[in-house]
Amino acid sequence: MQGPLRALYIFLALGLAMPAGAQQLGVPQSTILTISSDRLFAESQFGQRVFREFEAENALLNEENERIVQALSDEERELTEKRAELDAETFRPLAEAFDEKVQSHRESQRAKLDTLARRSERARAMFIQLAEPVLIDLLRDTGASVILERSNVFLSPDALDITDTAISRINAAIGDGKDLQTEGDE
Repeated sequence: MQGPLRALYIFLALGLAMPAGAQQLGVPQSTILTISSDRLFAESQFGQRVFREFEAENALLNEENERIVQALSDEERELTEKRAELDAETFRPLAEAFDEKVQSHRESQRAKLDTLARRSERARAMFIQLAEPVLIDLLRDTGASVILERSNVFLSPDALDITDTAISRINAAIGDGKDLQTEGDE
């Protein structure tokens, strides 16, 4: 068996034909559906807003980091010039203080990046929580009992992928989600 005939055989063997009721809703009638969770988030209004905010904050952090690096480079150059004028005992505390300052800035910037990453992870978790009722409705509408991650499925007809439908319904239900966030989410 080759190509389309094999896919049709698999489709029929699994008993995944679409009744007219589900077709009218624009979703397949099946016990098993697939979804791309990465696309679901990335292409939703919510995910796109989160991505824009993350990019903007990351750009600000990069600008701040460049300013700090420039200031530290200037300070290092001045310290190097002083090295020739100072004895080792006088220079050592200055060099140690500079090293501590550099380390402190590194730790501070790393902490800011970690905070940004955690906020992004929380936003994704919030999205999944907000999307769950929509996905449950899709399960009901299709008569499905499970939605599998598409990337974990070896072979299935494209008709079983509900990602586009889910994105459309999630956008209608929660939009970009900005007005749904509480102060603790920021």
